Amino acid sequence: MTTPLLPFTMARDAQVLVEGGRLLAGPNATALGLREARRRAGGPLALQRVESEAFDARLAALYQDGSGTESDEDGFTFDLEEGSGGGRGPRDLLEDGEEAPVIQLVNQLLRRAVRSGASDLHVEPHETGLRARMRVDGMLQSVLDRKDLPVRRVVSRLKVMAGLDISETRLPQDGHIALRLGGRAIDVRVSTLPGNYGERVVMRVLDRSAGLMPLEQLGLRPDQEAVLHRMAERPNGIILATGPTGSGKTTTLYSLLQLANDEIRNILTTEDPIEYDLPGISQSQINAEIGMTFAAGLRAALRQDPDIILVGEIRDHETASVAAQASLTGHLVFSSLHANGSVGAVVRLRDLGLDDFLIASTLRGVIAQRLLRKLCTSCRAPVAPVDDAVRHFQMAGVDLPAQHYEARGCDLCNNTGYAGRVGVFEILDVSEDLRAAIDAGSSETEMKRVAVAPDQTLFGQSLYQVAAGKTSLAEALRVVGDAL
Repeated sequence: MTTPLLPFTMARDAQVLVEGGRLLAGPNATALGLREARRRAGGPLALQRVESEAFDARLAALYQDGSGTESDEDGFTFDLEEGSGGGRGPRDLLEDGEEAPVIQLVNQLLRRAVRSGASDLHVEPHETGLRARMRVDGMLQSVLDRKDLPVRRVVSRLKVMAGLDISETRLPQDGHIALRLGGRAIDVRVSTLPGNYGERVVMRVLDRSAGLMPLEQLGLRPDQEAVLHRMAERPNGIILATGPTGSGKTTTLYSLLQLANDEIRNILTTEDPIEYDLPGISQSQINAEIGMTFAAGLRAALRQDPDIILVGEIRDHETASVAAQASLTGHLVFSSLHANGSVGAVVRLRDLGLDDFLIASTLRGVIAQRLLRKLCTSCRAPVAPVDDAVRHFQMAGVDLPAQHYEARGCDLCNNTGYAGRVGVFEILDVSEDLRAAIDAGSSETEMKRVAVAPDQTLFGQSLYQVAAGKTSLAEALRVVGDAL
């Protein structure tokens, strides 16, 4: 995409856009902005007046990759020393003009994270300077590691943006930054942790403008989609999504809510945080500090005449018990749970103190999921299956392909061999046989025998992706493990 003629801030504030041979002017366009746009174009432009909404839409589209803002982040030029300070705490960077380079650095780091589709940005002081890394497709990549950066000022700038106490450097803090980049709404959750060489800052980046993924784009097989449709139509019970942090549980639950949102059912959520705005659905933010816990939010939601309730996470006995009681009284409850697999969710509910008969009577389905990195189609290399690969396919009951692919690396994928991710799902639709096994207190191994076929496990589903050439066997083994 070509760089727009006007910087984003000027185009937004003056309400002028240069697009091809057209000069788009919003309802509040300034004469200075129009003159500057014509000067930069260096030729005649056809003036077109547009309404406010149309102008905002074109502004967002034109600057969607962050172009037209400040200079690119690769040209950091810092020659700043840490101020002696004489024991004073960090200063508010917005009040000191000479620290503008620090503000530029922080903005550039955030821009790079958003442009790269990073889920997290790490700022880590160390003995000799500052390192910044971002997590892309589940893997950390180094952004910079320099000795000449003013560490305390960079950390303080981030704390100022997140509304944290910059004078408190001994305790962990959590905050939030609301940003916009080229018209895109970005939410950043900030966490600080004191360390040997200063405060470490980790930011979870959420691009709210990316929108929710439709169910068919999650990586589900057609038969799995049919099972999820049946789950969303259930009148009552508990449906759980399990997996590690960052495996896409929230995205899956939101997709299920969209399936269930038929305008005739009342849907409420209690979340921490609210990641996306869901039209037609009432969403509540958890705030444990004032007593608004998941259990309290769920109890309050039950008094709002709900049909379907989404509880962000079941993490204690109280929340699990209230969710079970809600399902027994005719409500459909969606939630997430930390467990390694679909059957592992039953063991986890037992660990949280629910009785076997209660789990058997309320649990309707479990979705265990992982995200695998997709092979870069420009540099992936075909290989013939060898002994280990043959053994894995045979154990999982998946047909052995004539060839599969390995990662190589090229400029297009930043020499990682991968670009993007695809979900793999182990979907457990609780059958009568499994319900009887749960009620009898069977072990996880015994329940697995009646619950999931070998090719329907996470590893079996991963091998289907390997056979289709979407990912590598090494990636499947790294994320899911083998069938043993």
